[in-house]
Amino acid sequence: LFLEGKLAPIKWSGSIVGHDWTQSGLVSEKEADIVSRLDRLQATLYETFPSAHCRYSDWLSFARKWAGLQQMVETADSKQIFNTNIEQLRVKISLSFADWLHHHYASLINLSPISPAMLHHVPRHIARELEDNSTTRVALIVVDGLSLSQWGTVRHVLQEQDADGKLVIRESATFAWIPTLTSVSRQALFAGSPPFYFPSSIATTAKESKLWKKFWEGIGLSRLEVAYQKGLGDGNAVQTVQDIVTSGRSRVIGLVVDKVDKIMHGMQLGATGMHNQITQWCREGFLSSLINYLLENNYQVWLTSDHGNVECVGMGSPLEGSIAETKGERVRIYPTRDLRSSIAQQFDASLKWDPIGLPPDYFPLLAKDNTAFVQEKKRVVGHGGISIEEVIVPLIKFERRHK
Repeated sequence: LFLEGKLAPIKWSGSIVGHDWTQSGLVSEKEADIVSRLDRLQATLYETFPSAHCRYSDWLSFARKWAGLQQMVETADSKQIFNTNIEQLRVKISLSFADWLHHHYASLINLSPISPAMLHHVPRHIARELEDNSTTRVALIVVDGLSLSQWGTVRHVLQEQDADGKLVIRESATFAWIPTLTSVSRQALFAGSPPFYFPSSIATTAKESKLWKKFWEGIGLSRLEVAYQKGLGDGNAVQTVQDIVTSGRSRVIGLVVDKVDKIMHGMQLGATGMHNQITQWCREGFLSSLINYLLENNYQVWLTSDHGNVECVGMGSPLEGSIAETKGERVRIYPTRDLRSSIAQQFDASLKWDPIGLPPDYFPLLAKDNTAFVQEKKRVVGHGGISIEEVIVPLIKFERRHK
């Protein structure tokens, strides 16, 4: 539990000696102790590595362990802790996860929302809470672009800011939609349905509010009981949502915090830079203020992300003019199979993804492993592909502890 980050170890300035049970509950800034913890976590990952035909829940559990190791490596002061064993493990995960998705991804779409396997299951899962209690109010915070490892950084700051120790964080994870683009995955989340059902807005997020309200009207709420707000992340969180919360009408609120996505698209310092800037942003207090304000006003608070992100290296950019309808760093979208195939021939490290759950004229070409459709050898942090870092995202429920 300590190794996977489910329990927070105690900071310890002295030496950690011996191999008794207390060692797992102590954390030191000394490099030797960090390396020891990394070695133990790597051993755990190899011991629990999912099989070729495992359940989706095995990958969700494994992804959280892997995110814990990534966070340790990406936030460590010394880069000496990085070793070839971690890179070998990353490649093994990348290949195995891609193969598992190829055979099992389609089976996730119509699973029961009791335990949300995919993002579009989340609204229906939340709806069950409202059905059980007519006075329940729910807020869903979507932190655009937040990966599982970066959630670990966010959680750490939230726990630091929880002075009275009353914030309860219940953690799980779920699958984003592929391709892991905001207009695909976040829109599916707010629509509560696969992208196949919103073909006219597949390339934009302009209809999210309408889709969100339509879903809840189908559950039995009135349009006045449903609220949606995006573009959040800076300024005074309470003032930003006060009108919605104090109106007394909103039983369901959808909130989009896009700060992390903005950090990502301007990032030049890789995964380490992402953690540093996310930490700085979190310490400014917007997210903790938002969560606490909603809890104080008797909202059940959920947090998730539409996709994660991954540090990748360029393999070259297609010279295709206006052929592609979407030109991402990790994915290109084409209107026909033939157009996609003509570009795929130019890139060995590309993957033609079947349009599973997508509109019939929507054909993604993905960048494999940790490559990107950008200038050769250029390093970027991007999203759109099928890495475990992009596809498996946090699903968190916040509560207040009462005596």
